Amino acid sequence: MCMARSPQQMSKSLLAWWAANRREFPWRRTRDPYKILVSEVLLHRTKAEQVVAVYNEFLVEFPSIEALFQASLDDVRKVVYPLGLHWRTRLLKDMAVWITEKHGGKIPSTRRELELLPGVSHYIASAVMCFAFGLPEPMLDTNIVRILGRVSGTKVTDGSRRSKRFQELSELILQKENSRELNWALIDLGALVCKPRKPNCGECPLISRCIERSKLYFCNV
Repeated sequence: MCMARSPQQMSKSLLAWWAANRREFPWRRTRDPYKILVSEVLLHRTKAEQVVAVYNEFLVEFPSIEALFQASLDDVRKVVYPLGLHWRTRLLKDMAVWITEKHGGKIPSTRRELELLPGVSHYIASAVMCFAFGLPEPMLDTNIVRILGRVSGTKVTDGSRRSKRFQELSELILQKENSRELNWALIDLGALVCKPRKPNCGECPLISRCIERSKLYFCNV
């Protein structure tokens, strides 16, 4: 399979593309696990550009787990309300209570403990482990699965985000020393180039290794 033949070159191509096309967000400028956890909850089913203002205000109002733990539910609701999905208010409060009471106010660093937090999915746990703790964790959201499926010629299904096959495909690309940057590169590639419809194949750094590139229904030509 083409991905298996040159994973290092694919990683190099991705990083070079990302250096020139990266999107800038405040949560990408920190390794604080609290800030990253908050950002991932706010980003759930919400465009990143919409989250920036709420994220910044949230951290001004609740700069730490302790501050969030002490805040009232109404105070949290007022900040989060503009993003919709109002269940996030209770979720963030429940997280603060759990982390305070069971972890002494410290964000856990293991998958098992992270996934026990209220509302923390496999993906959010992976994000915290990668972006906060620097572990080479695959980030399998819908966009990244789409990229991996197209490049490798692997069929994408509803269960692909949790499949061993797609985890292995992601691990081929990830390098321990650049795992954060490579995951961000894949996220941005899915947002800017490898879109669900009419992808900009000519701008893709992986086009020379993409099995699907020659299919007319896939390429934007």
